[in-house]
Amino acid sequence: MDLFEYQARDLFEAHGVPVLAGIVAHTPEEAKAAAEKIGGVTVVKAQVKVGGRGKAGGVKVAKTADEAYEYAKAILGMDIKGHTVNTVMIAQGADIAEEYYFSVLLDRANRNYLAMCSYEGGMDIEQLAVERPDALAKVSVDPLVGIDAAKAKEIVQAAKFPEDIQDKVADVIVKLYGVYTSEDATLVEVNPLVKTGSGEILALDGKVSLDDNASEIRHPEHEKLEDKGAADPLEAKAKESGLNYVKLDGEVGVIGNGAGLVMSTLDVVAYAGENHGNVKPANFLDIGGGASAEVMANGLDVILGDEQVKSVFVNVFGGITACDAVANGIVKALEILGEKATKPLVVRLDGNKVEEGRTILTDANHPLITLAETMDEGADKAAELANAAK
Repeated sequence: MDLFEYQARDLFEAHGVPVLAGIVAHTPEEAKAAAEKIGGVTVVKAQVKVGGRGKAGGVKVAKTADEAYEYAKAILGMDIKGHTVNTVMIAQGADIAEEYYFSVLLDRANRNYLAMCSYEGGMDIEQLAVERPDALAKVSVDPLVGIDAAKAKEIVQAAKFPEDIQDKVADVIVKLYGVYTSEDATLVEVNPLVKTGSGEILALDGKVSLDDNASEIRHPEHEKLEDKGAADPLEAKAKESGLNYVKLDGEVGVIGNGAGLVMSTLDVVAYAGENHGNVKPANFLDIGGGASAEVMANGLDVILGDEQVKSVFVNVFGGITACDAVANGIVKALEILGEKATKPLVVRLDGNKVEEGRTILTDANHPLITLAETMDEGADKAAELANAAK
């Protein structure tokens, strides 16, 4: 889950990272009141989960509360790279002397963490990384050790910070790593991390991504950080039912048991679709090991609720949950859904008790169900049916 800047700021503050005052506003009137409360120069910042806000006109410096009102009026409703601005943050102005960059993220390829830091931060850090990669230090971090004072000092030295500010920057880096580990984040980024005219080190703009896998048990408080208004309604519905679902832009709904099998099914459907009007997979849906009637009904309900879906391919390999149980689940799911079930289902079963499962589906003789012997055959049939219904 990616956070808005104001949410990242609040997390930073809670963990002792030095930040400036910031107040959220949803209307120009609220923006003016916030600017009056903070006092002095403020910055009106569009709250969208995308970079390039400043270049798009979504960040403006306001010298007065009236200016904050006018800037908020212009920014609210603005489209920034496909994201509509519904909220702004009124941030306290800063006397910026220098801008730096710091981030720590999950390095999956190396099963490690990676800290990146630059003495030359700012808006064009991506360009800097390409044109002058030596200016962006990349330091591996052992998750079992983390970033302590010694590691933070190693990072700032690698980033070529002057000796007189190394300790101050290192201290903030340790606190930012505290945010990363304590909140179960996969990314904590500050751009810019700044030195003020008085020598303070401040985190002015934060980007944080949280691991959803930790939310339910370890961090139930993270639920309030979710931007439910922007969530895809089908993905939200699937989440409520405990389904592992991701919506894609295609016409063939896909249900499988096991992430690896579902990923393979997506590839096979995409390949088969090239011969049938270039139809594509409409979703990723892993129902896991328990393909009960209720789970299958919930999965079908989500997929059939997608107007783009023209057919559904159910591809299940029976293991702990045998194929006969899956078949009964499919039949009962269609009974549960009733009139909601209107699109053809191609079902391929294999594995434990496959013959019993196929017999159950054959005997059910449901008009929507077509049996397939192999995954390739099932994908081809589902693509054919989807193309015919376009």
